[in-house]
Formats: sequence, structure tokens, C-alpha cells
Amino acid sequence: MNNRFLALCAVFLLAACAPKRIPGTELEDTDDTRAILAVMEKYRAALEARDAKAIQALVSPKFRDDGGTPDDPSDDLTADNLGPHLQALFQKLQNPKVDFNVRRVEFREGDVALAIYYWNASWRMPGLNARPQSDSELEQMVFQKINGEWKIVSGI
Repeated sequence: MNNRFLALCAVFLLAACAPKRIPGTELEDTDDTRAILAVMEKYRAALEARDAKAIQALVSPKFRDDGGTPDDPSDDLTADNLGPHLQALFQKLQNPKVDFNVRRVEFREGDVALAIYYWNASWRMPGLNARPQSDSELEQMVFQKINGEWKIVSGI
């Protein structure tokens, strides 16, 4: 009986020392984690609103994305050309719906963070296809803290 009591006490002690989690997730509940999630939610809402300016405001001046083709710089996106690219895309896009499921947020040296997330998206592009389109994928978004604010460096 005494051993069970000691084991139970040890379990409760370990549980009390575990990091606090954001409800409904396995993410550690910190101010920085919540700030990263807030940026991702703003990005998601801006996608659905087709608001290129709002997305532009979320990215770092160092933003860069190779468009999935590292050897072809012609489709690379930067902080400078992202806005016009999104505006052109959003003119062709109808009724976008996007959901994110953030699996992990990791913090690195130099005020850098990575968010591993799974996204589901659906949209219509009447000029391309009459049927609704959908896609989903596991992605990584990279952030950097600039003047106290988390900004997206890559991964949109």
C-alpha cells in the first residue's frame, strides 16, 4: 500500500511539473507560441478575404519563397513582389476556405521560430476549372521576431 501511495504521489508531482499546454493542442502555452498562432490566424483570415495587403503586412522584409522550384528563380516570391503576385492570384480565385492544424511550434536561436502545420484548402477558379478545387498538405512556416513582432519569413 505504501509503495502505491508513493508511486501515485510521484505521478502527481510529475504532472504538476509538465509544461502548460494550449487547450485542445499539444503546443506549449507561452506568449510567443500564442503570438505565432495569432499571426497564422491573421494569415488564414487574409487568405479567405483575398486581402493581399493584409498578407503583405504579415511578412518579414526578408521573406522569400522559391515556389517549389529551387532551381528556377523566375517564380520566386520576395517581400517586394508578393503583393502584386497575390493580387493577380486573388482576382482569379473565388470562395477560398482554409483551415490550419498547427502540430508543432519550435523556437530557435536568433528569434526564429518554425511552425509545422497541416492545411486544408478549397477554392474555385472559374477560368481554370468549373469544378471546386481542394488541396491539403503538411507545411512548415518560418518566423522571425522583428521589433517585438513575429513576421513570416517563408512557408506561405
